[in-house]
Amino acid sequence: MLENWVVMPTCLPLVRRRCHTCASECFRANGKFRVNANHKVIDAWLLALCTVCGDTTKLTVLERMNVRSVRPELLDRLHDNDPVLAAELLQDPVVRRRNRIALDWDNAWRLDTGGSDHLDREVSDVIDVSVRFAARIPVRPVRLIAEGCGLSRAEVGRLIAEGNLVSAVRLSGRLSGNFTFTLKR
Repeated sequence: MLENWVVMPTCLPLVRRRCHTCASECFRANGKFRVNANHKVIDAWLLALCTVCGDTTKLTVLERMNVRSVRPELLDRLHDNDPVLAAELLQDPVVRRRNRIALDWDNAWRLDTGGSDHLDREVSDVIDVSVRFAARIPVRPVRLIAEGCGLSRAEVGRLIAEGNLVSAVRLSGRLSGNFTFTLKR
């Protein structure tokens, strides 16, 4: 029996960057943009607020670009403060590298198991699960499996060691890409 699980974002992740005002290291992006055009060039920033002092930082999205080279749809989304665009830009590796930021996904995602209940299954059941990520959220597979199956992380580790939990990907560390696993109980 194949089950489909989805790791879904619930809100924008925290932005890890040092605050120049209070030395905090967490900012919350609220999906607001600032766009500044000067003659034929345009700049655009995603605004984020310090979680401690409320100071604003600007994350560069466009820098000194010719206005005609920017797609009109992108300009409309920037002017409309599109929260989906903010989420896309935060996950863009180029934007993260340019702004020297990291993302903190703690408490910003949830696991949707489709309502399946693993606790009512027979002891001898074999469960095949396909895990899909709706966004690039780095999560430990052991944590996902423990949460989805109602097990402790130690028990999931024991199942891996016994060979009762197998996958084509390495289950230690973090993953942000789709994977499958088989659980023999």
